[in-house]
Amino acid sequence: MYAITGITGQVGGALANALLEKHIPVRAVVRDAQKGRAWTDRNCALAVAHMTDAASLTEAFRDAQGVFILPPSEFDPSPGFPEARAVIDAVKTALEAARSAKVVCLSTIGAQAKQSNLLTQRTLMEEALGDLPMPVAFLRPAWFMENAAWDAASARDTGVIQSFLQPLDKPVPMIATADIGRVAARMLLETWDGKRIVELEGPQRVTPNDIADTFARILGRPVRAEAVPRETWGALFRSQGTKDPMPRIQMLDGFNEGWIDFGGDPAGIVKGDVGLEAVLRGLLERAS
Repeated sequence: MYAITGITGQVGGALANALLEKHIPVRAVVRDAQKGRAWTDRNCALAVAHMTDAASLTEAFRDAQGVFILPPSEFDPSPGFPEARAVIDAVKTALEAARSAKVVCLSTIGAQAKQSNLLTQRTLMEEALGDLPMPVAFLRPAWFMENAAWDAASARDTGVIQSFLQPLDKPVPMIATADIGRVAARMLLETWDGKRIVELEGPQRVTPNDIADTFARILGRPVRAEAVPRETWGALFRSQGTKDPMPRIQMLDGFNEGWIDFGGDPAGIVKGDVGLEAVLRGLLERAS
């Protein structure tokens, strides 16, 4: 039995599907039992737990052959990332108490960066869970291709997409969530000792112009990318309800300036199979 947190999301769901296709038992760890019904209908066991509640997480992880940790993302964190730290403390306590056999954690590209930014939440997780007594693996995926969901309606309706990734011709490592789930499932079934890091990106790197061109090819009409001026980001993010836009701005700076990147041997980066066009077609279908 493998305990999967975040199973109601794209990555956790893809991971669970990959295990179920192999007829491997899955325990769905959810905050709300109602949201787990789709998985119990597929014969998954169910555990209700909150990611900041060590006691309920301990029960969810107990007797599992492996545990997948997908920490919730806080897009407007308080100074010092207390929200992430509360999750990390509870997860670590639960994994130690449950004596989990092995753990795979979803981390991020750039987790090794020293500069503070929105992804520092994953850096803190790696630092805290890296010394657990059981085998632990951190999966560091690239920028999600599915982030282009924000652009699907605009591409369709106006022929323009707004890009915070700049310059528009700069290739960025990207990955489809289906590939993240598939690789995470494979990692859970592997055997290793100590701590390992797996970096993951798609078949090829993608520029914002590539995203626009791919939308155009699918839609059969022109689509272009426009760079959002950096000096407008703070006011824009605040207008969208963000209290402190700096962590997000610093993350985007990291991608644009190149200090958020993979940290290992380029030859060792795992490559996914799903291309950009397949992802964008799905996003357009859901936006219709």
